Amino acid sequence: MPSLENSVTVISTNKVFPDKKSTLADLKLSVSDLPMLSCHYIQKGCLFTRPHLTPHELLSHLEHSLSLTLSHFPPLAGRLSTSEDGHVFLSCNDAGADIVFAEAKYVRVGDVMAGVDVPGVVKEFFSYDRAVSYEGHNRPILAVQVTELNDGVFIGCSVNHAVVDGTSLWNFVNTFAEVSRGAENATRQPDFTRESVLISPAVLKVPRGGPKVTFDENAPLRERIFSFTREQILELKAMVNGERNGVEVLGKQSNDKLNGKLTEMLESLLDRNDAVSKTESKLVISSFQSLCALLWRAITRARNLPSAKTTTFRMAVNVRHRLSPKLNPEYFGNAIQSVPTFATAGEVLSRDIRWTADQLNRSVAAHGDERTREVVADWEANPRCFPLGNADGASVTMGSSPRFPMYENDFGWGKPVAVRSGRANKFDGKISAFPGRDGNGSVDLEVVIAPETMAGIECDGEFMRYVSKV
Repeated sequence: MPSLENSVTVISTNKVFPDKKSTLADLKLSVSDLPMLSCHYIQKGCLFTRPHLTPHELLSHLEHSLSLTLSHFPPLAGRLSTSEDGHVFLSCNDAGADIVFAEAKYVRVGDVMAGVDVPGVVKEFFSYDRAVSYEGHNRPILAVQVTELNDGVFIGCSVNHAVVDGTSLWNFVNTFAEVSRGAENATRQPDFTRESVLISPAVLKVPRGGPKVTFDENAPLRERIFSFTREQILELKAMVNGERNGVEVLGKQSNDKLNGKLTEMLESLLDRNDAVSKTESKLVISSFQSLCALLWRAITRARNLPSAKTTTFRMAVNVRHRLSPKLNPEYFGNAIQSVPTFATAGEVLSRDIRWTADQLNRSVAAHGDERTREVVADWEANPRCFPLGNADGASVTMGSSPRFPMYENDFGWGKPVAVRSGRANKFDGKISAFPGRDGNGSVDLEVVIAPETMAGIECDGEFMRYVSKV
């Protein structure tokens, strides 16, 4: 397939203001928000087939829908500000968001979805390329880019990471889609309260000119999406939990068809609470933790690290439900913490996948209210930006979630055919988890990694056995 890079032409950029004037007071940035000031704007978007509207009609419709949606989400039309004593806060001042219209006349929907690697043209479907969140003092918090393709359209959102996490981002996009479809009342009403332990008087001191990203933005990388069907995940989870819960481990052949009784048993296992269920007084390893263990082993093998080298697998966890009292599920802002799991390369590879998955399981299970508060106290003692990257060459960072309602974004002409992300916050070892297009428990892993490591993963028998061939 010929290169499609530089195929996108920006036609216009307009400012969109909330339909109703904001009555929301300034919002304090939390101990989960402030560390993200050195991160890029989040870039996530959806690919659609062509709507039954002319480009002018489409843009006019989406501008109006965005204006109505911003009235539900006033912070996204605001700006960052810093007080005299150094506190960074969010001013809900109705300064507006950007909507960008662009054309990619020679790019087809199939071009975006075809090929082994994600095509580079996808990065051009997003505004604010490489913008750092601290820049929200002087640029909009949100930009929506609508790119007309030859036979489709891509709606890409670039949102300040010090203002939203994945939960808040997809709540906004879901509401935007609802409003676009003509819904009079939004299903999800964001909660802007700032009264939890996450709100701190601590001041984050930033260097003159603002913080910068903490990784090499120009390092050579490959980006590929690996898809896993529900059946493949069921098989993997059963194998990982088999020793501990008495479930028969499936045969070695990945293409064997599951008989009805076994399928029923495995589906029962998958549908249990993926958080911290207990069976026979032992923690059940979730399907997602099983998948993370599979990937951790494959990446560690491909990197060919010394046996004594410590490797790290970081998972971003939502703490809304982990705190006591719990935060509102619709709490607007960042409410995430990084949960690291450490093991030497030798341990990851010499022990079986059950052991690796168990380490991840224990780390996540231990991250309750007490641990969440400890992380907050640690940051307050030493306020700092979050060090994204892979400085030691032995780290994996998992973000996003297959539970996010990405494919529920029907703007009025059908659900997305694909979800993609931009260049933002990508480095060697950055993984993002998406729900699979088919739903029903399928998962897509967006793997961004050094080219030589990707080549190793693609030859890894244990890993590729579970990857969908379709």
